[in-house]
Parts: sequence; C-alpha cells; structure tokens
Amino acid sequence: MSTTPSVAPVTSRVRAYFAPVNRAAGTPTLFDPAQLGRFPLHTPPVPWIDLGWISKFVRKSGTKVDTLRAGAPAITVAQVRTEIDATVALEFETWGKLQAALASGSQQTNLLLTAPGAAPNGSGGLAAAPVPLIGTASTATALNVGVTAAAAFSPGSLVAVDVDSTGQTGYIGAGISAAYLQSPNSDINYIRRVTLNVGVVAAIAGGVLSLASPLPAGAPTPGMQVCQLAGFCDREGASFFQEWSALFILPGTQGDRILYHYPRLQAMQPSAETADPLASPLQTVRLAAAFRALPVRDANDGETVLCFRSYLPAPLREI
Repeated sequence: MSTTPSVAPVTSRVRAYFAPVNRAAGTPTLFDPAQLGRFPLHTPPVPWIDLGWISKFVRKSGTKVDTLRAGAPAITVAQVRTEIDATVALEFETWGKLQAALASGSQQTNLLLTAPGAAPNGSGGLAAAPVPLIGTASTATALNVGVTAAAAFSPGSLVAVDVDSTGQTGYIGAGISAAYLQSPNSDINYIRRVTLNVGVVAAIAGGVLSLASPLPAGAPTPGMQVCQLAGFCDREGASFFQEWSALFILPGTQGDRILYHYPRLQAMQPSAETADPLASPLQTVRLAAAFRALPVRDANDGETVLCFRSYLPAPLREI
C-alpha cells in the first residue's frame, strides 16, 4: 500500500474544549494526544467540556529570544530565551453558562430568583429560600425535591445546586472553583449564587426534576440544595481570575488534525463582546475572551511549557 504526499492541513473551523483546574492544588487537567487525540469531536473524554465552534481564534507568542555574546569584538555564540509568554483570544459562537463565565474574566453570579420584597441589587437581590433534596436518590440528571416543592418548577427552569454558605473561605463551588472567598459570607445562598454547577429542567414527574444534561459536579452530595435562577450576571472589576485547562482542535478535511493544548489559561480581560451585522437592523452578538497561558512542567523532561501543539497526520500520509 503506497502513501500519499504530505500537504498543508486544510480546515475551516476551530472547536474549543475546557476542563477544570484544581485551583487549591494548582493541578491542571492534562490532555494526552497520544492516547486521546482522535476522539470524536462531539464526545470529548471526561472531564473535558465541549463548548462548540469558536471564531477569530488567535494565538500569540510573547516569548523573547536574545543572544549570548563573547569576545572582543562581541560575537554571538548562543541564543537564550529571556522571557516566555503566550496569549489566546477567541470568540464563542454560542452563549451558555460556561462560555459566559470564561468570557467574564472573573467570578460570575447566578441571578437567583429573589425573595418577596427583596431590595434591588445589580447582581440579584436576596434570594428565595433554597429547596432541599430529599433522601439520597438524586443523581447528576435527576433531582428529587418532592411533589410539593416540584410544583414551583417548570420545564425550562434554570437551577443551581450546591451547598449552603456556612463560613467557608478559599475556593468555593462544587466540582469547579467558581470564586475565592477571603472572608466568610453570611448569605446562605452565596455559593449557589456563584457556582458553575447549574442545569436546565427538561421534565418533571413524581417530584423529580429531570435535567437536560448532567450537572458538571456529578451527583449531588449531602447538604446540597437547589435554587432557581433567571440567568447569569458578570461584573466589571471583580477580583477573581478564571483559570481553566483548554484544548483547541482544528480538524483537517483530509483526515489530519491539529491540537493546541494549554494546561493553564487564565482570563486576561474583563467581559467583552463583539457584534456582527446581519440583515439590518439585526446583528449577532458574540462573547469575546482573551487568556494568558501559565506554565506547567512536562513530566518527560522537566521543561517549563505554556502550550503543547500536536499534529496527527492523515492516514497513509508521508511524514
């Protein structure tokens, strides 16, 4: 069987996947292209989350190279890297909780439905009382709140599921660090106000809320409660920095694939968006995000790395 001459990859779109960084331990989610590089684009391996196609994907290297000189007159005898830096910019083609959080730059709040008579507040007023989960039968896709409580929900309701705020400090949020508390917060719903452990109710039966997709943190743990929310809100000037592991894939039309893996990307700009005109007066509003890469150590040789670029050739291509 003969091989085909190698050609430059031909691709039209970039697909983005993100996975949590363990902020407390400083441990990213590593992607091994040798093991998983050919996964089906619509079913990424756990814990990677498919955020769909993106546009205006731009990688920039700020790494600087300088020379070492010796002798008189000075002659270049070697080169050294004096600064290592890399950034990524992109626009999300869809709006969702995670896309909006990544593009917010800082912690993002869930607009919890408010209690009767709550005073107005820019990120949502005092929230209504949370709904407890009954027993231990709830799963990542089914929340047992009981028949009476379920009557307050309807298909399409947005829910946040997390523990009460009872004096916790440090990184908070089930499964994914959603914020950092330097001092205790007295609002019992504060963790549910910032958590990324959210879902959409698809159906209700027998007091069980069936979700359209699994909760990011998996099955609820004891002590978790449910709050309804109207949507999401981010704020200019908040102190928390979003940090995630990222994977960007350019699928080639001839069977090849380019992968860019950034183990640690930290948001480097506040919330922003762009508008592309459609038929007047309509326009498409896209979430714009920008990140700076932070370093990891490659276990193979201890080198400091910001990004891994991998190329998987098409079958029977010359290399």
